[in-house]
Amino acid sequence: MAGSTSPVELERGDGFATVTIANREHRNALSDPVLTELAETLTALDHDPAVRALVIAGSEKVFASGADVRALLERQPLEAYDGPRARRWEEIRDIRTPVVAAVSGYCLGGGCELAMLSDVVVASETARFGLPETMLGLIPGAGGTQMLPRAIGKALAMDLVLTGRMLDATEAERAGLVSRVTPADEWLTVAHEVAAAIASRPAVAQRLAKEAVRQASETGLAAGIVSERRAFAMAFGSRDAREGMSAFVEKRDPEWEHR
Repeated sequence: MAGSTSPVELERGDGFATVTIANREHRNALSDPVLTELAETLTALDHDPAVRALVIAGSEKVFASGADVRALLERQPLEAYDGPRARRWEEIRDIRTPVVAAVSGYCLGGGCELAMLSDVVVASETARFGLPETMLGLIPGAGGTQMLPRAIGKALAMDLVLTGRMLDATEAERAGLVSRVTPADEWLTVAHEVAAAIASRPAVAQRLAKEAVRQASETGLAAGIVSERRAFAMAFGSRDAREGMSAFVEKRDPEWEHR
């Protein structure tokens, strides 16, 4: 878990937690130790009932960059395909708690993929997004070639992947990669406000809503509708749904149990 000397720092708020990538000497590169610590911290928080939203942040200048290239030179192809690093990415992808990415400065390679794995992306006006892996003779390897076209369309995704072009925050918001753009000094504050708003609503419904919306980009329409119907029925059967509907009818504020 994260600690004072860890490259991943943890801070708890009211109903949410902020996980900060702090590999500052290496531009927040997602090296194997950093990615492992990040995945372990997020997974532990995902199982904490007191945490109903997560914020992933970096520094003012760099949200996160890609892998440690020196370490990649020592890796074998099979390990790249199904090694520990690939499993860490799957663990992050499997997080059920809503995740807010707080992005300032450069968000490149694996950092961009990490932002795309998040559910809401709050970006400073200084943010820059890109997938520059082909300049190393590689391609994005943590889902970038699949998530980026779904987020911004094939034409623009091809431009970024094949040329190394970066999108600024305004372009990224217009394209659909970013949820909100903030002034340079407000990115983390706004991300915390978003996380607090998410955490203030019933956790069961929020997790089911996240699952249903993700299905929209991962399945066909018919399968997505079936998935939504199942999620709706599960939410309908929760104690908080009964409380929410009763409070609405009785014209009072609901008291959530997150059950």
